[in-house]
Amino acid sequence: MRQRLKACRRNAFTLIELLVVIAIIAVLISLLLPAVQQAREAARRVQCKNNLKQLGLAIHNYESVATCLPPTAVIVTLPGGALWTSYLGPHARILPFLDQGNIYNSININTSYGDLANLPTVGHVTNVFLCPSEPNRQPVENVSFGIIGGVNYGFSMGDWYVWSGPAGGPITRSAFGVNLSRRWGNFTDGMSQTLMMSEVKNYQPYVRDCGSLASIHDPNNIPPPDADPQTVAPEYQAAGCTFLLNAHSQWAELTVHHIGFTTAWPPNKVTPGGPGNSYPDVDLNSQRERTGGPTFAAVTSRSHHTGGVHSQFCDGSVKFISSSIDGKVWRALGTVSGSDVVSGDSY
Repeated sequence: MRQRLKACRRNAFTLIELLVVIAIIAVLISLLLPAVQQAREAARRVQCKNNLKQLGLAIHNYESVATCLPPTAVIVTLPGGALWTSYLGPHARILPFLDQGNIYNSININTSYGDLANLPTVGHVTNVFLCPSEPNRQPVENVSFGIIGGVNYGFSMGDWYVWSGPAGGPITRSAFGVNLSRRWGNFTDGMSQTLMMSEVKNYQPYVRDCGSLASIHDPNNIPPPDADPQTVAPEYQAAGCTFLLNAHSQWAELTVHHIGFTTAWPPNKVTPGGPGNSYPDVDLNSQRERTGGPTFAAVTSRSHHTGGVHSQFCDGSVKFISSSIDGKVWRALGTVSGSDVVSGDSY
């Protein structure tokens, strides 16, 4: 009997052995977890790229039917001087080409997206508008307009300069704009070297309601892309401005801070100010798209991917653009007819 007990004791694990096994398992998990996370992020990046390809195909299908690209908004001056606005931008207008015709048919594009009849529709979260890597996918609850779905892909709507206003003036140098419906023949820089869409962050912090920009007011004299943000736009941290945390949270809108981006700065530019120094965009007077112009904005292409952003070009290709791209090259890619010569190896 005693010999059997001794044999049983010899076959049992000691506490030290058990702790060693647990430690080995913990080390293996710590080694495997980053690999699993990397694999998941790689899959999300592939899906994100595919979303942009779908959107690009929808734009091309829209153009083949309408013979022009969709405007970001239609704003006209009525007799008496009042402005009439069709608020819905390209995201809404291409819905029929994304198998979302039922949503499009329920929208009245001639009224505000916030009209009571439009609220059930604009609150719809459209998956193709959102990157899988976006952590804030929930729709925003706008105090004035109800629940509205977000967006992670913005249309190219300018450099700093966005719109002249209904009185007329130079048009934006980019692919999309207010009262602007370009044809492919306008893209003399080459469709393979002209930006159409790029990633943006949902719930991006931004600055507005400061009045006019102090140093940026001439469409033909805008800051270079390598300028110091604080120097050319002190409004980033100006007292009296409004800091908001909900840019790109409303796909059924017209303003560049919700449906677009500009090439003022290269992708993922570190900018001053904002809550917790949160790299805000600056769109101090795009609200004047509803009341007049001109409008200027630095709404930067940003993503949750490491190292850069996915960008859609007008020829339908999607490329991953590094955050370290030369700002002048990025600015050149944003123009449709700037006579820019951009080599493929520069981005």
